[in-house]
Amino acid sequence: MRIGNGYDVHALAEGLPMRLCGVSVDSPAGFVAHSDGDVAIHALCDALLGAAALGDIGQHFPDSDPRFKGIDSRLLLSEVARMLSAEGYTTVNVDITIALQAPKLRPYIDSMRESLAGILGIGTARVSVKATTTERLGFVGRGEGCEVWATVLIDRDGQV
Repeated sequence: MRIGNGYDVHALAEGLPMRLCGVSVDSPAGFVAHSDGDVAIHALCDALLGAAALGDIGQHFPDSDPRFKGIDSRLLLSEVARMLSAEGYTTVNVDITIALQAPKLRPYIDSMRESLAGILGIGTARVSVKATTTERLGFVGRGEGCEVWATVLIDRDGQV
């Protein structure tokens, strides 16, 4: 079994779409990014890749590559899941924490869990998504951006 941690951050800007964990969130501001900006999926990809010692999201999907301009991050996560499967790994569980001052994410959490579970091919009981604010402190608290931490446990048939 292996543990992986991922972290990502994206700035917010008015008029852009907001997508988290593959779910569209109703918000006047969205993420500035080369892809669709799904900061939660990006952190999760890094956690999975790190756990398997397969590099990081920037190595596999660089923002300098025009093929990934505006890409749906669910496709990136699907590819990461395929890479892990090819190495014999399965995802045991996922735990994600999203720090975002607004909007409130509680109405979206169940859909987020279902979205990630579907992409990874695991049950929703193995996917946790939590949301918090920073009590108006820092860039998140000022509404300038979002940060996400992801932790995963993967297994490879009992081999380390």
